[in-house]
Amino acid sequence: MRSFRCLLLALLLGYAGVSFGARVDTLAIPSAAMHKTYRANVVLPNAYAKQKKASFPVLYLLHGATGHYSDWLAKTPDKQLVHRLADQYNLIIVMPEGEAFAWYIDSPVNPGSQFETYITQEVIQKIDQTYRTVRDRKGRVITGLSMGGHGALYLSARHPDLFCAAGSMSGAVDISTARWKQNPEEAKRLTERFEPIIGPVGANLETYLSPYMVLPLADKLKANGLPLIIDCGVDDFLIEPNRELHRRLVYNATPHEYTERPGAHTWEYWENSLPFHALFFAKILRANAVLVP
Repeated sequence: MRSFRCLLLALLLGYAGVSFGARVDTLAIPSAAMHKTYRANVVLPNAYAKQKKASFPVLYLLHGATGHYSDWLAKTPDKQLVHRLADQYNLIIVMPEGEAFAWYIDSPVNPGSQFETYITQEVIQKIDQTYRTVRDRKGRVITGLSMGGHGALYLSARHPDLFCAAGSMSGAVDISTARWKQNPEEAKRLTERFEPIIGPVGANLETYLSPYMVLPLADKLKANGLPLIIDCGVDDFLIEPNRELHRRLVYNATPHEYTERPGAHTWEYWENSLPFHALFFAKILRANAVLVP
């Protein structure tokens, strides 16, 4: 037992001494669609500086509601998590701005909130112009947390030509039946927040929000055939919508990886979840022969 403890201590000390060389850029990405400029964090793996002729696959990592582009670097308890994953898999990890409550959709009523266009056209184009990326869907994957989980599945369903796989962590996949539907006051606050981006609410909240939800896209996800990874904590207020999405994908025979783990709607949960998504994507990117050795 003593020798085992000594070995374990040596391994931990060795791991603590590992130096991760990932570099973080803060990149300004203008939007012609919205006449604004937003920022994104871009984590470049250590190999990017060493392998000057190599092109690297890109993981687009989306933030949640009330958040901003810097969340994944600032709010995970382990501030080096994204850096390590970039180095481990030789991935460029891009964390773009999605605004606090824009839902990664193109607003039909607000020209200043066109985040589907921004992410799928302007952000990807800027990243491909600025860095040595694999400029093809076979080298792009996308995931996110909460509103960002919704965004990753929504954008990949509508733009399968851009991504080869997608994921969602604690995704708000049914924005009409989350916790606010159980509470009249929260339902009122919800509609007040959605009206600036979707327009005046109708008599039926679900019909009003349906064109912008993930659940109705289950058949589209099947038709596109992108590999999917979806997970949610068992104590998360969004667990039932995620279970419903899983049921629909099972019913229509859409291949996907679905996991429930202990945890709630917290950064501790997402910190634990992201490495599983990175591993899932790395296997696909390796099969596509785009991972840099």
